[in-house]
Amino acid sequence: SPLHCKYANSNGLLAVPGFLYLFKEFPLHREHLEAGGPPPPPGDVFFVETSERTNPNYLFLCSVESAARTHPGTRVVVLMKGLAKSNASLPNHWGFSLLSCFPNVEIRPLDLQELFSGTPLAEWYLQAQQRWEPYFLPILSDACRIAIMWKFGGIYLDTDFIVLKNLKNLTNVLGTQSKYVLNGAFLSFKPKHKFMELCMQDFVENYNSWIWGHQGPQLLTRVFKKWCSIRSLTSSRSCKGVTALPREAFYPIRWQDWKKYFEVVSSSELHQLFKNTYAVHVWNKKSQGTRLEITSKALLAQLHSHFCPATYDIMKKDAGRQ
Repeated sequence: SPLHCKYANSNGLLAVPGFLYLFKEFPLHREHLEAGGPPPPPGDVFFVETSERTNPNYLFLCSVESAARTHPGTRVVVLMKGLAKSNASLPNHWGFSLLSCFPNVEIRPLDLQELFSGTPLAEWYLQAQQRWEPYFLPILSDACRIAIMWKFGGIYLDTDFIVLKNLKNLTNVLGTQSKYVLNGAFLSFKPKHKFMELCMQDFVENYNSWIWGHQGPQLLTRVFKKWCSIRSLTSSRSCKGVTALPREAFYPIRWQDWKKYFEVVSSSELHQLFKNTYAVHVWNKKSQGTRLEITSKALLAQLHSHFCPATYDIMKKDAGRQ
């Protein structure tokens, strides 16, 4: 049966009382929607699915929904490789029906050859398809995000983020994962930025498919150190117009502590934990397969309930049927 958009009004914002302010720090940005309000800065929000999958899971849908809600005046573009060979219509999956409730969400095929054309990654992609590589899908994702940032600019997010705040005031920004490493799960850059051009060059010149993260976090860290002429990272640094925000901005819970998402926390602890956070990275590579008690006060359940309530409602119904 078709999914009714009872949880989204015509603006794609929640119509349930009490949602609009979880904390004072997390308002929905209604002013972009009202006549006379300032238009959002240019640039789309991008999500990418580099596998052939066309059955988005709860976390994927929560990521897109939370971005759509916090960026009501901005296009949220979901690029999926699995749609590239299909006909024009989307697969019959409840997740696509849910996302269609949000007028700013667009789901499009990911044409990799087209994306990489005119970049240093075009030749790499042709060669990479002809050999076996152990981490090909994550490396392909690493390539896509830097190509998208260079070609189009805007904001890139991994599909295991839950977005808490509007991100459009962040330009030429990435996040610090630890005191040694930056991470590209969030990127925000102007199109044709020199930093992204250097990332693409480094991707090809220092290519190593056998080391996990070499083409992703380690690449961004290498390029940033060269960009800033530094040997080691500090907690927060800005140089030549590019800023690495401190860990709390996007990675407040370290990957080693991923189980924290499944632990019960009070609302005051939640508030304290994310008071300096724009979007929360959930480390799906570690946490996938872990059972989430949907109606509990587990940290991840609270995030779903507040920031992707339409997805959360489906999760609760599915849990009730099991």
